[in-house]
This record gives sequence, structure tokens and C-alpha cells, in this order.
Amino acid sequence: MTARRRQRQHSQRDGGPLEHDSYRLLSYWYGVLDTAAGSRCDQYMADDDAGHTSAVRVSKVGYVEFETPDVDRMVDYYTRVLDFKLMERTSKGAFITTGFDHHCVVVAEGSANARSTVGYEIWEELGAAQRRLRDAGYEVERRTDIAPGTPDVLVMREPLTGTRIHLITDQENSGVDGYTPLRPTKLGHIAAYTAELAPMQNFYQDLLGFRWSDTVGDFFVFLRCNADHHAANFLATSKYTGMHHVAYEMRDPEHLITMLDHLAKNGYRLHWGPGRHGPGHNLFTYHRDPDGNTVELFTQIDVIHDEAKGYWEPRPWHETFPMYPKTWEVDIATANHWGPRDVSMADH
Repeated sequence: MTARRRQRQHSQRDGGPLEHDSYRLLSYWYGVLDTAAGSRCDQYMADDDAGHTSAVRVSKVGYVEFETPDVDRMVDYYTRVLDFKLMERTSKGAFITTGFDHHCVVVAEGSANARSTVGYEIWEELGAAQRRLRDAGYEVERRTDIAPGTPDVLVMREPLTGTRIHLITDQENSGVDGYTPLRPTKLGHIAAYTAELAPMQNFYQDLLGFRWSDTVGDFFVFLRCNADHHAANFLATSKYTGMHHVAYEMRDPEHLITMLDHLAKNGYRLHWGPGRHGPGHNLFTYHRDPDGNTVELFTQIDVIHDEAKGYWEPRPWHETFPMYPKTWEVDIATANHWGPRDVSMADH
């Protein structure tokens, strides 16, 4: 049986989209084609919608906002401890970056509220995206006054949580040139609690074009929007609300170790890790920021380079070869291949 056929059967079994049109794959994953309203690519996507696809297609997670009662303290943490770069500070908040995007973190004054807003980049032109989202039955507002670096934004609300979702095509360039020895390479993913898993997963897959990567038990789902294993994950719970954790990518284990030594010198201790997760197989560490939010620093996350084949790029620590997305058992090895688990991280 061919890899493509196995993937098609796997997608049908798990409810994932069937990808069979090479033109659409190019437009979806690489953005090399014109997706403006009325274009050939837009027509392909509209035609495919007659079967099943998303209203828009997220290409990456762009930024996350933290509301905090002490903006100065959080800015100090991100710039002095994590070595991010402060781009601007306005009445709307502080805008902080790891690289060439204008910002990947926004710190705004308010009651402690992590993940008050999440920004995603999409392939589609915003006018076409707004039309498609409204046709799908969602309220969407287009605004030009959201923040510096993002002058054109579609604003909507995440179901169940009410978190603001911003959709953009790109950001202004930060002007930051290269990386320092400490600074993380990017905002990797954001995990959140949700009262129900299915409606949230459907929203992200059916509306925003995310794909299913893995599930733990029946309560923790991992979703991807590009080659990385996950950009968003959700834990179903009736006990908690808000953000579960935010994760920033390090280049490699040595880069991670350098940052951990720097954290220790500044009084930040790990509450879990180092370890290696099952889903995503990322090497992980967790600590808490000044507001008590959980921050993951990770490296070596699984990637899919060929969606038509549908399996993760092979790594020596994988359980099967090739390894496809799957539902994991709820056990210690799933949480951490290397040793103990932090039971609070899966408490729901």
C-alpha cells in the first residue's frame, strides 16, 4: 500500500481533510499563489468548500497577549530574563518580539489574564477571508486601529472562551537583525483550557484550517497549522479556565541549557523538566512567569514535511516508524518519556 493511500485512509478514519489537489496544497501550505477574491486559487478553494475545507487557512501563530496588573514587571521578565526585544510601548501596551515580526508578545494593563488575545497569520487576503468567515456564519470585524505593526486585522471571538482572535496576513518588520545567544527563536504554541473539546476542535479545524496532530485520552488535543506538530492545543476541563501554557522554541538542547542557566541566575526555577513529551516528542522545560503563568521552553518538536504522506519526520526516539498522528494512552510515558510527570499539567 502506498504512503499516500495509507494517509488517505488515515484521514478518513480520523475525520481529517483529504488533500488530493496539488494546486490547492501549494496555495494552502506555501502561499505562493494568489488567493484574492475571484482569483483562480480562490475559486479552487471555493470549489473545494463544496466538499469540506476551512473558511480560512492559518499559516502560523503570530502573537499572544497577556493582561497583567504590573506591566513593568512583565516587560522586565520578557526583555531581561528571556531576552526578547521591546519594540514599542503605547497606551495599548508593550509590544515585544523574538525576531523579524514586529511583535509576538503583547503585555497590556489589566487584571491578570493570560491569552486574552491570540493573533494568527492567514494565507488569504483579508477581504476574501472576511467574506468567507461571514458566509460560514461568524461575526467578523475588520479594524485598522488594533496595534502598531498590525495595521489591518480581522477580529472575532473564540467559542466557549470568548478569547479575542486576530487574523492578519503579516506584520511589519521589527528591524531586529539575527539572534542573541539567549533569545528564543519564536513563539511556538499556546495551550488553553476549554469547557468542551469537540466544539473548540471543530472551530479550529473547520474554520481556521488547523489539522489534527494528536490526542491524549479524550481530553487533550494538539492541532497544527504548518509543519510543526502543534501551534494550538486544548485541554477539556470543568475546573479551570484561561491559558494552560505558552511555549517558546529554542534552537537546540545546548541553546535551551544556556537559557536555563540564565533563568536560574535570575531566580526562576523549573517546576517540571527537562523531559521529553510523547505527543510532539519535544524536549521540554516549564517554569512560571512573574504572574504565575506557565511558560514552556522547548526544542526538537515533531514536524511533518509532506502532508500527502502524513507521518512525522522520523526521529530515533519515535515509538513507531513511520509515526502518524494518533490517540495516546494517559500514562507517564505519554507525559514524559524520561521520568516523572507533573500531574497538575493534566489535571482536568
